[in-house]
Amino acid sequence: MLVRRFVVVLGLAALALTAGPAAAQTEDRPMLTATAAMTMVHGCLARAAEEGWRMHIAVMDNHGNLKAYLRMDDAQLLSHDVAMAKAHSSAASPRSTQQWGQMAFGNGVSAAAFVPGLNYFEGGLPIMTADGQHIGGIGVSGDTGANDAICARAGIDAAGLE
Repeated sequence: MLVRRFVVVLGLAALALTAGPAAAQTEDRPMLTATAAMTMVHGCLARAAEEGWRMHIAVMDNHGNLKAYLRMDDAQLLSHDVAMAKAHSSAASPRSTQQWGQMAFGNGVSAAAFVPGLNYFEGGLPIMTADGQHIGGIGVSGDTGANDAICARAGIDAAGLE
């Protein structure tokens, strides 16, 4: 009985020693921080205020989690859902919503038009690191699609991202 206990304890000790390094291996990759997301909101907000636009601004990480959101005073209610959909579409893939629209409808209807949950209105941009890693998406809605995209770009630029 004592020998059996010794063998079991020795086996558990060997298992613990061999499992340690494998469990310690982690993947190191950038993430969209709440601070960066709020910086984007403030950058977009400043541009929108300068132009007289009333916007909804949504920032999501590349897992679709909402990191920051702002509805400017008197921004139309309908734009809430559109901004969220734009942010989600660009958070789900490293493409702008305008690129998705061109892929879906540029040369007739393609398969991209049937991808569930995508938004094709201009104003959703992917958020990329300087070395090209996709970390999220920003969606802006409340004015024309072109102005929404300008505002989204101002937010990304304010955070020093691509």
